[in-house]
Amino acid sequence: MLAFSLEKTHSADDAIAAAAAGARYIAGGTTLVDLMREEVERPERLIDINALPLKEIRVEGSDLVIGALARMSEVAANPEVRRLQPMIAEALIEGASPQLRNMASMGGNLLQRCRCPYFRMLDAACNKRAPGSGCSAIDGLNAGNAILGTSASCVATHPSDVAVALVALGATMRVRGLKGERSFPVEELFRLPGNTPHLEHTLLPGELILDIRVPDGPHGRRARYLKVRDRASYEFALVSAAAALHIENGRVRSARLAVGGVGTKPWRLKACEEALAGKPADRASFETAARLATQGARPLSHNHYKVELLPRAIVRALEMAGEVA
Repeated sequence: MLAFSLEKTHSADDAIAAAAAGARYIAGGTTLVDLMREEVERPERLIDINALPLKEIRVEGSDLVIGALARMSEVAANPEVRRLQPMIAEALIEGASPQLRNMASMGGNLLQRCRCPYFRMLDAACNKRAPGSGCSAIDGLNAGNAILGTSASCVATHPSDVAVALVALGATMRVRGLKGERSFPVEELFRLPGNTPHLEHTLLPGELILDIRVPDGPHGRRARYLKVRDRASYEFALVSAAAALHIENGRVRSARLAVGGVGTKPWRLKACEEALAGKPADRASFETAARLATQGARPLSHNHYKVELLPRAIVRALEMAGEVA
């Protein structure tokens, strides 16, 4: 690990000014410290933001508001989260080991870097790590890589589980930077790789995530998260699906669907949602809608299986959501 400085701050304004000047925020450090140890990330200055008052989990009106520094384990165990938005708790528990959940913050989880193996290999070409160097995964070992949203420059998947659930639930986030505060959908945080895969999110220099707001609605009560992986714990998704349904009189009034493990960002399935609207809440309707999920898919040499696995995972997630009382 290369030398760096570490400063603790109690002021959001001071933290934002330092980050805008090139410092890096650190909270739980579950991703950043690993990448620094492997010299993938080489920040010279870290700003410890754990003293900022951004850990609260509260209900405003009927919306759930989660502080960006709330730990994943705290959010997953919170009674209001489990009552209002149980899929968030489910996605968090599926997302990491208990030890990591105790350390990792919600904001940091959304901003974690990709888990493509070539990203961490300093002797391999990776446009995320070294822009313009190429992408070793395209012709390499790519069984875990993306089939949606890829480009000639990058095929890495986004690793967050809870981000998929938040996108499905229509969550928004509030951030603060040098120009003040702004709010936007979590879905708009993530960039497609295009020819600049090293630019992964839409935050401006220095912007600090303050909190995440999950709106109340019928979808939240009837929502489930399904994660398919190689082993039962401490593993990233091959395919995951977050399904939220509003069902009345046996028919889908509206649906919200997002998937992970297959896209270069948490992938919203608007065509599938539209196909479900007004249809019977049964397996036939779910299968018809799920077939639309692979439109535009570009499988690689080792991940063709995701084209078949993705619709099956969506159908099962929809069935699980439909079974919620």
